[in-house]
Amino acid sequence: MTNVRTLGPEIVVAPPGPRSRELGDLVNELECPAFSTRRKSRTESSQLPFVIERGAGSFLFDVDGNRYVDLASGFGAASFGHGPSVVHQRAAEQALQLVQGLGDLLPTAVKVELMRRLTALHPDPHAKVLLGQSGADAVTAAIKTACLASGKSGLVAFEGSYHGLSYAPLAACGFQPSFRAPFHEQLNPNVSFAPFPTSEADLEETLSVVERALELGNVGALLVEPVLGRGGVLVPPRAFLPRLAELTTRSGALLIVDEIWTGMGRSGALSLSLEQGVSPDLLCFGKALGASFPISACIGSERAMAAWARSGQVVHTSTHAGAPLGCAAALAVLDQLADGEVVRAVKTHSDAFRRDAAATLAPFGVEVRGVGWMVGLALPDAVSGRTVFSQLLARGYVTTLGGANGQVIVLTPQLLIEPELTAGFLEAFTSVLAEGGAQA
Repeated sequence: MTNVRTLGPEIVVAPPGPRSRELGDLVNELECPAFSTRRKSRTESSQLPFVIERGAGSFLFDVDGNRYVDLASGFGAASFGHGPSVVHQRAAEQALQLVQGLGDLLPTAVKVELMRRLTALHPDPHAKVLLGQSGADAVTAAIKTACLASGKSGLVAFEGSYHGLSYAPLAACGFQPSFRAPFHEQLNPNVSFAPFPTSEADLEETLSVVERALELGNVGALLVEPVLGRGGVLVPPRAFLPRLAELTTRSGALLIVDEIWTGMGRSGALSLSLEQGVSPDLLCFGKALGASFPISACIGSERAMAAWARSGQVVHTSTHAGAPLGCAAALAVLDQLADGEVVRAVKTHSDAFRRDAAATLAPFGVEVRGVGWMVGLALPDAVSGRTVFSQLLARGYVTTLGGANGQVIVLTPQLLIEPELTAGFLEAFTSVLAEGGAQA
């Protein structure tokens, strides 16, 4: 087999090729139109850019034989690439032993071990954990826990935030108000939004808005991303999370930190909030926790989680919550991150990439944002994000679009992506901008 680790993209037929177009037509016929509408708004066409057939390491291959460098990695979930990896091997071994348990009724040994490892991450030595299947599931568990613990349904979230589209986190979705609007009457009405700060100058205004909301007395929790991910990879001042922790402690509200994207190494830390000395009441992990396998976790202090022990039965669970396959993958991820080498590699490579990108892209008016392998390349208004995205695909580079207007090219590659591949991307990105074909 050809070793693809050191190869770049290879486009043998302009995407979408004939087989991708054929399958794309079928997808548009069969799939809910929400997705074709979304594709059209983001890529100027309802047609799929291409249809994936397989993956290997940092690469994706489409059904027409094209090879792409994957800088999205399943929205950050494929943190150790598309295999083979230690994580995939651990999951394969588990698949031969046991794939499905009996949820919370009869725990599996691998689930017990994962819970032990996850609760040890929280500063509270008596922390508890609720396992789920997705990031939205973990955030839902956290919102429910905060409501039980505080007795208050009010929630403070942030403009531009994204926590998933299940009903509880949807009410706190500041990314696109249109996501909430059709379901407004079914959502929690007691959610308010504060501006997300991106500079020291913004910070005091944000904290003032949060403090006023907390003073109303009906707020049980504050929900925050350490870095605004889908909202455009916006990095707040370092004092942001510690100051929020002070405000919630003073008011009695619970602090929920959504580390679905930033956690498990992607930000250059196992947990960005913990690295900054913050002890969240509730800490949510997902995406990279399973390294492509669906699993998430809401880890809470003993005080917060004790609220679930009630005379009337109340529980948050599902058939596949804490299923053995996801638990095995998550344990392998934790093993890979345990000695800190992966996290150090993420910081070294990503910091160097952002420095190079900032110097290279400054003449084009591109702002380089991010921490670790959460990188946002914010385009000037005169350049179309949709067009840049499409032209990068045509050159064999898979990215995603962030920001409310889709003007941020977002990179969330596998954690150990080869430096020559990111260097090749920067060259291709510069070429797209220099050719001037992406003007809005």
